[in-house]
Amino acid sequence: MSFEKLGIFKPLLDAINDLGYKEPTLVQTRAIPLVLGKKDVFATAQTGTGKTAAFALPILQKMRKHVESKGVRAIILSPTRELSIQIYEDITAYSKYMDIKTTILVGGKDLQKQREALKKGTEIVIATPGRLLEHIENGLSLKDVEVFVLDEADRMLDMGFTKDIRKIHPLLPKRHQTLLFSATFSDKVRKLSKLILTKPAFIETAKKNTTVDTINQVAYLVDTVRKAELLAYLIGSRNFPQVLVFTRTKVSADALSEELKKDGLKCGVIHGDRTKANRLKTLNQFKEGKIRVLVATDIASRGLDIEELPYVINYELPSIPEDYVHRVGRTGRAGREGEAISLIDIYEKYDIKDIEKLIGQKIPQETVEGFEPDPNIRRKDVDEVKLKAEHKKPDNKKVRQYNKNTTGMVSKKKRKTTKRDAK
Repeated sequence: MSFEKLGIFKPLLDAINDLGYKEPTLVQTRAIPLVLGKKDVFATAQTGTGKTAAFALPILQKMRKHVESKGVRAIILSPTRELSIQIYEDITAYSKYMDIKTTILVGGKDLQKQREALKKGTEIVIATPGRLLEHIENGLSLKDVEVFVLDEADRMLDMGFTKDIRKIHPLLPKRHQTLLFSATFSDKVRKLSKLILTKPAFIETAKKNTTVDTINQVAYLVDTVRKAELLAYLIGSRNFPQVLVFTRTKVSADALSEELKKDGLKCGVIHGDRTKANRLKTLNQFKEGKIRVLVATDIASRGLDIEELPYVINYELPSIPEDYVHRVGRTGRAGREGEAISLIDIYEKYDIKDIEKLIGQKIPQETVEGFEPDPNIRRKDVDEVKLKAEHKKPDNKKVRQYNKNTTGMVSKKKRKTTKRDAK
């Protein structure tokens, strides 16, 4: 199957040829004809399978038919500023041979400049829900919208945008096309689909909540206090050219970044406490190869589209199993091979079971020579493990005493930055 056989017209074909697109992915093959046929679509597809092009290419083709109204004709909602920027860049590249105006509405950008861009007329708006509502409250009309897209719908719901979507949806014309794309399948997404979709075509290109087959997954067992040391060893000894590392908390991300810099690794950090300008600058440095290691919280697990990113490492497993799918989905994109490594301590041996249950496969657990876990910890810390298995937060005093007993002389600073439940 080729893009031409899917009905994509020449200006778009020329643009995607320039980008090196050869054949459509499975989700593109199934979605493009449906979108061109004006059907509502509910698509679940693994991260990195070409979802953006699956809705962007047919939308751009629909925009070639000029109408008298200068109103917005397509709205694409995404959960984060970073993902919105990525979608904007993709659509700009796809439409290079077309006379299409696209505007991005996200926080961190001048609100007045965005208003001016809208006044000049634009066919496609890419926005985060909150910023779109701001413009609606300031007079932006949705009466001419023909296509409404929710990208990463599951993430939007997880981030609390349900109310915003419910406010936006009634403002759309009764006759419009809705496209809902989600990386995972959940009850929340299913309920939302029933609210906003009309007789949708359902596309499921893989089993729900699975990871891409081209990703090699492995978990290395290690003691909590040696995680940073093992991470630096893996990056250096295996000569990882570029790696995205995930932590569970912002404190962990900052502390880990400092440790890696001490080991001579060029490292950057992005999380919710960093300004949007700083996050974007750091991300661009990583994409350009100026930074070898990018440490991030789950704010980065969606929307990062880094070509040929070979490695993703879970320094700490996510608190929500579904987020594992999004994290590792940053590698192995568009059919490329990738490796997802998880560093798991005695606590996380229980968390990984939930992840395995979700994705329907076993993740091999191995050790690295010289970093084998201390077997005595299992005997000394039985009570703590039980608490973790029951999803209870261990008493901080008990954890401090545990670190002292099992690691010898550890400085106060070290205990603070390596403690499992540091917040």
